Amino acid sequence: MGMEWYDAIARRNGGYRSEAVYAIEGVSGEVVFEKELADMLSYADHVLDAGCGHGEFTLRMSTNARHIIGFDFSVEMIKIANQLLAASKVNNVQFVHATTKQPLPFKDEQFDLIYDRRGPTSILEHAHILRSGGTVFGIHSGSLDLVTRRLHENGFIDIEIREFNDAVCIYPSQVEFIRAMSDTPGHPDYSDPRHHGELQRLIAQHMDVEGRLVKQDYRFIWKAMKP
Repeated sequence: MGMEWYDAIARRNGGYRSEAVYAIEGVSGEVVFEKELADMLSYADHVLDAGCGHGEFTLRMSTNARHIIGFDFSVEMIKIANQLLAASKVNNVQFVHATTKQPLPFKDEQFDLIYDRRGPTSILEHAHILRSGGTVFGIHSGSLDLVTRRLHENGFIDIEIREFNDAVCIYPSQVEFIRAMSDTPGHPDYSDPRHHGELQRLIAQHMDVEGRLVKQDYRFIWKAMKP
């Protein structure tokens, strides 16, 4: 999705978040990623959060890190991130407005660890900002082939990719399902009557035999090192 979608979500939801209520059954890749990242942060002096969104996750991870810089291409997201930072007692985080479509405002080999939590996979095209022996670590819900290709093309080694496809999100009502899907990149606002037909097809697609609205929570976690 373009910057306009993320800016709109930031204004509507107060960040890259959703207020949808749902339950997760199965092993969530997001939980695994967060736990492993927390462990990795304690060994890194300089960390980059690629595509930090409104910064809430960055601030939560800061308790495990020495210093984190988070960047995002959405001006609205960075505004919220800086507001959250100012309201917190965190002093080891910095937020920067930047995009991987242009040269990033960082020095060569500035970071020991770059993590990418559903952010721009094109961060892998900027390997020069990661020190030799440094780690890239990410989680995404799509573009597995693209991530794999970019890891190889940009010279990363010790590549590990794990897929998590057993977890599902279960929504208690159509209202919550609509809210969740409307807040998902690649989807329009389904509360708009113009998308009624598309919404009905989506509901039919995700309704199980028990009448529950269920959506697979597929994730893949990737990790590699710069030689």
